[in-house]
Amino acid sequence: ILNANYIAKKLEYHYPVLYTGENGFVAHECIIDIRPLNKSCGVTEEDIAKRLMDYGFHGPTMSFPVAGTLMIEPTESESKAEIDRFIDAMVRIRGEIARVENGEWDASDNPLKNAPHTHNDVLDEDWPHPYSRELAARPAPWLKENKVWPTVNRIDNVYGDRNLVCSCPPLSDYL
Repeated sequence: ILNANYIAKKLEYHYPVLYTGENGFVAHECIIDIRPLNKSCGVTEEDIAKRLMDYGFHGPTMSFPVAGTLMIEPTESESKAEIDRFIDAMVRIRGEIARVENGEWDASDNPLKNAPHTHNDVLDEDWPHPYSRELAARPAPWLKENKVWPTVNRIDNVYGDRNLVCSCPPLSDYL
């Protein structure tokens, strides 16, 4: 509860926070509303979740319990330093969204829409994007010393859900 409220208070100036009580506190999770950003510039909750991978974080729950939101559920075992890095990443991502909103970056070719960026992306000779490889791969200073690379680019979630390829052994192998 403490970590969720800490995150909510730090992010409330950058993103709308839903479901706060009359005293402004949240429960064990912090739900941020991405719908206004989607309306203003086309950035979605999935774009933010995928961009968080470039910052070394697993994306939060998307569109639950409200469509167009991110539900951030920190555990009490997360260190304050790690939570502060997460908050810094979310604030930096909001700055990236502002660059899309003000037209500095193209609405369809920006670090958010192209996230996550793999090491193959940034090492490829051909770099067709209007932002730097550095911004794609290491958008925050702490990533220069400790980077966790996503292994694949963005996948088509709907296609994957509708065309499941099971790689499990046959049930008879378990009997």
